[in-house]
Amino acid sequence: MSEAQTLSLRTAEDRDAQDLFGLLTLCFADFPGCYVDPHDDLKDLLKPGAARKNDGLLWVTEDESGRVCACACVDFPEAATAELHRLYVRPDQQGRGLGSSLVRAVERHAREKGATRMVLWSDTRFTDAHRLYRKLGYTQTDRLRDLGDISNSSEYFFEKTL
Repeated sequence: MSEAQTLSLRTAEDRDAQDLFGLLTLCFADFPGCYVDPHDDLKDLLKPGAARKNDGLLWVTEDESGRVCACACVDFPEAATAELHRLYVRPDQQGRGLGSSLVRAVERHAREKGATRMVLWSDTRFTDAHRLYRKLGYTQTDRLRDLGDISNSSEYFFEKTL
């Protein structure tokens, strides 16, 4: 996606659940031991159109056939702070600037809601995502957390002043 193209986002709806699980399955396929678990780890994607905590929003964008090809979520866990979640771009759509466009859209929304700081956690295995975050001005801190999930995930903490 070039900078000149407009990103078409919409709020996720419950009908997107299957596409979202497919999206994550495709994204996780390149990472051995990384699994999609709707029962424990990804409960929020069972009904993606449901209200989210902390004034959160889950956005999706579709490919030319109307299938969800990328998503991003934001919520506001504390005053002046927004948290980016669920940034996923289907592998056949990667490398086109879609991830960057999604992050910038989330940042714009966060600023409009009064956030002055953006934070996120990213699986230690997602090195391409880490490069993207650093390119967009995020700093990786020394904070690390283990999730104790089916994928045995550990995550790095990133932050940025908006």
